[in-house]
Amino acid sequence: MNLDTDDFTALDAEGMLPRIGELPQQCRSAWELTQRLSLPRDYGEVQHVVLLGMGGSAIGGALLQGLVAGECRVPVTVVRGYSLPEFVRGPETLVVACSYSGNTEETLTSFGQALERGVAAAVVTTGGKLGALAQERGIPLVRFEYRAQPRAALGYSFVLLLGMFSRLGLIRDYAPDLEEAIRVMEAWQAEIAPEVPTERNAAKSLAMRLTDRLPVVYGAGFLAAVANRWKTQFNENSKHWSFFEVLPELNHNAVVGFGMPPSVRERVLVLMLRSSHDHPRVQVRWDVTAELLRREGVAGETVWARGESPLAQMLSLIHFNDYLSFYLAMLNEVDPSPVETIAYLKQRLAEAGDEE
Repeated sequence: MNLDTDDFTALDAEGMLPRIGELPQQCRSAWELTQRLSLPRDYGEVQHVVLLGMGGSAIGGALLQGLVAGECRVPVTVVRGYSLPEFVRGPETLVVACSYSGNTEETLTSFGQALERGVAAAVVTTGGKLGALAQERGIPLVRFEYRAQPRAALGYSFVLLLGMFSRLGLIRDYAPDLEEAIRVMEAWQAEIAPEVPTERNAAKSLAMRLTDRLPVVYGAGFLAAVANRWKTQFNENSKHWSFFEVLPELNHNAVVGFGMPPSVRERVLVLMLRSSHDHPRVQVRWDVTAELLRREGVAGETVWARGESPLAQMLSLIHFNDYLSFYLAMLNEVDPSPVETIAYLKQRLAEAGDEE
């Protein structure tokens, strides 16, 4: 595959590339949708918010949790799985079930537990069983329409929650930050779009360097969830092994293992996602970590977030990686949209019957 001359449409049969290009507009549309949202007034008085989701529907909650941790007046917990922590009960806890399809079995199961425990509840979905349940029970429902793979609807899964929190008074108004983020994404998109040749296209050139390598993504603070998003986009779009770790925790363990085994060390490319907002001591740790990688002969590259606000920095890096993982999919000669292994897993689970 030649990223500058070949036609991507033969491999990109379901149109992932156009969906990637729509992320800035997705974010704007999602924010506008939340401005018409009506929620019970007492939801703004809750003492804890729990966000339920899996995969592409969970990452929005994880991003929100990282973004607002320093200002949200109540704790925010993200639950990925079938069971709720014991503390999740009663009307002082708001549980928001997030599922693109509305049929995610882990989310349906844990949301059912939440309703049994008498929590305040809301739903974010395009429909499915979750949407039907919300309508049947009179649960506040944020329904959106966007035909894509769930991971390609990140603008909705993230910004709808951001707008919901803002409307409830749990956080400040993020409209100015979101407008900046959209401007930054659109400007960077002009530099890394398919028509920009590899020699001037940072996403294409990095994809070339990732061919036959294992991407290990590092993030810190509010970019930890962004590092997770990079990892999952490499997995699902590029059909490529990838892992992520978080600073400063990785300085207490991972750095000791950089040198072994040599066969892996020579195939790894560490991608360090840096922000001007990182803690000053974390900035020092980034520099020393890069030095340790060089000392052990492990390839590493830094990708700096763009924009001033943390939200702009998060979304700019996410958008960059959407293009990066797409270009790597093209180099791997795979369609970025289907996730056949996940479909097979769901089929086997269905054959095994419902959980007891």
